[in-house]
Amino acid sequence: MKSKILFLMLSLGIFTGCNTIKGVFKKDLSAHFNLLQHEPALLQQADISFLPHPVQRYLQVCGFVGFPRTENARVIWGSSHIKMQPGGKWMKLRTVQYNSVAEPFRIAYMKAHVMGVIPFEGRDLFAIGRGHMLGKVANLLGVFDEDNPQIAQSALTIILAEALLVPGYALSDYISWESIDQRSAAAVIRYGDLESRGTYYFDDNGYLVRFEAPERYYMDAKQGNILKPFTAYVGDYMQQGPLTIPTSLTAAWQLEGGEYQYWKGKITRVEYNVVKD
Repeated sequence: MKSKILFLMLSLGIFTGCNTIKGVFKKDLSAHFNLLQHEPALLQQADISFLPHPVQRYLQVCGFVGFPRTENARVIWGSSHIKMQPGGKWMKLRTVQYNSVAEPFRIAYMKAHVMGVIPFEGRDLFAIGRGHMLGKVANLLGVFDEDNPQIAQSALTIILAEALLVPGYALSDYISWESIDQRSAAAVIRYGDLESRGTYYFDDNGYLVRFEAPERYYMDAKQGNILKPFTAYVGDYMQQGPLTIPTSLTAAWQLEGGEYQYWKGKITRVEYNVVKD
């Protein structure tokens, strides 16, 4: 049965373009990822004094104060999985991710095997104020090719969710902060006509444990793109040189029928301030 499905998909694929997803990923990465020309200055306590107290404490306990300001990052995922629909099964992914701070930029390349045999590749991008999701089966059959304001807003929300994984975002002029209490803080990210907001929650030790956005676009099979609450769970911190970084992340939608966890991954390491070769 699997061989028949694969043959059908490959047959249909002759009508689609020949550009590989990995090739598109490399092209976009080269065009938009800001490689550093020199090492940034060390982050000082005075540089973070405008941030809400729990955000300052997080940067302190994680070792970012006294560390070079993080202007970009390569996130190395040791494992990652995606669930395509509520109640579905987890599918193993290979994920590669890069973030840049000078302008809000994020790109991720994902590869999986549908039903264990059919290769699937996806590229998720936010650059120059636009979001674009692209996916193909067997590098031939287009599964999705979404480039619209809803995708852009959703991608910008993910950048906001990762603002403390790559703390240079937190210091940028396109993110503004609001104090709530000793264990939570709110932020708004604005870029062009786009805006997204969310709240960060911290534990007694100062570590980030959860990010919540009141609205992010969710693709519903019947209703299309609709706004739903979004949650990112963060945990399992580890030591990486002088830094302490989270190693697990789970992304979830809050739907009427309950929470739909659709993505989870384990970080092996984060390479900060990738320099020009």
